[in-house]
Amino acid sequence: MPQLDFSTFAPQIVWLVITFVALYFLMSKVALPRISVVLENRRDRIASDLDEAQRLRAETEEVIQVYEAELAEARAKAHGIAAETREKLNAEIAVEQASVDEKIDARMAEAEAKITAMKDQAMGEVNAAAADTAEAIIRALVGGRPAKAEVAKAVAAVRSN
Repeated sequence: MPQLDFSTFAPQIVWLVITFVALYFLMSKVALPRISVVLENRRDRIASDLDEAQRLRAETEEVIQVYEAELAEARAKAHGIAAETREKLNAEIAVEQASVDEKIDARMAEAEAKITAMKDQAMGEVNAAAADTAEAIIRALVGGRPAKAEVAKAVAAVRSN
């Protein structure tokens, strides 16, 4: 192997140094500046992206707060509308119920008047039937015809006791 031949060792070291110096010069003047530009661009882009993400996050939080405020306002408005509607319906129900109560009271008064009239008529018929029956009994027992006024008076006296 020629690398291990000690007679060619000095020229190999010279060429090694020349190659390292050339590579060092090439790397420091050409490759490393390009790499540093790429790294700096990447760092700037990452910083820009982070700033943009922070800005978007702040905007999102702001939009969320506005949304929640509007949602709370809408809920309050809905509760107000529901309460107003409930009060309106309760008022309408109260008016309708009063109207129905008046109709029921009128029908009840009418029915009571009819019942009283029927009761009076029935009582009159009962009194007439009682008077007729009493007159028939008196005729059968006594044999004469009693006066209707006396019979009616006697039936009324018995009924009042």
